Amino acid sequence: MSAAAAVSSTVRVDALTRRFDSFVAVDAISFEIRAGEIWGFLGPNGAGKSTTIRMLCGVLAPTSGSAEVLGYDVGRDPEDVKLRIGYMPQGSSLWDDLSVEEHLRFYCGMFDIYGPGEKRAVDRWMERLDLKKRRSQLAGTLSGGYRKRLALACTLLHDPKMIFLDEPTSGVDPLSRREFWDIIVGLAEEGTTVLVTTHYLDEAEHCNELALIYGGKIIARGTPENLKHAPGGGETIEIVSEHNVAILDAVESLPFVRSAGLYGSALHITVAHKEDAAQLKAAVSRLGISIASLEPVTPSLEDVFADLVRTP
Repeated sequence: MSAAAAVSSTVRVDALTRRFDSFVAVDAISFEIRAGEIWGFLGPNGAGKSTTIRMLCGVLAPTSGSAEVLGYDVGRDPEDVKLRIGYMPQGSSLWDDLSVEEHLRFYCGMFDIYGPGEKRAVDRWMERLDLKKRRSQLAGTLSGGYRKRLALACTLLHDPKMIFLDEPTSGVDPLSRREFWDIIVGLAEEGTTVLVTTHYLDEAEHCNELALIYGGKIIARGTPENLKHAPGGGETIEIVSEHNVAILDAVESLPFVRSAGLYGSALHITVAHKEDAAQLKAAVSRLGISIASLEPVTPSLEDVFADLVRTP
């Protein structure tokens, strides 16, 4: 594809694979991300999320397959990709002994933003991400939430149309996570395409499209609602009781139970068919344990993921 050509899909991936010796970290995955989407890449640690992002950012060469980002081939033109995207890695990209403003000016230099343009970019993103009052504060003294804001500001200084956020809310408190997602949604509404990886499945509700990855393979894709109501997804039963652990130990080995786990103060049990709910209720009754309720519910994304991973 010509770099000058208009692209409705910001990212195109075809059978992308990465091996490390005999270990296959990413196994022939394919997908597209449309312009302006928040595209969630979900899975546990070690599933292949970060390796995929590093390939799409031109940091790591694919072993096989292909990928285009903003019209550039990540294998042939990695430097062109790097100049046009924003990448916020999972690990810290900040220096404890530099101030907020010094970080932003340093990153402006990396993208050849100088003079009046530098001042505009620094002032804009300090204002946008609520960093103005902390412009002289050393990064090493910032809270986890504000360190994430600073890292995001550094990622956005050159106004990339595509940003990659790798576990952007790990290690921050729930309020900071919510505020950070408000920022991400705002960016997408302004036309920025976002690929975000997370293992916080509740955050996935903010995404337009999701891909669930496990063992280097994409095992499901769709909108959050479509994944929850996918054909063959079984029936999710919520049990409310003061004896969750005892019930969990008893039911997860039952042949008709596909997955079972704690969900807040309740249990979520996935069975293959609606009629299995009656068998589950009978099995719980035989335990002689009092329960407050046992009823079908819409599965959470956590339920969906657990069921996909544990079902043969």
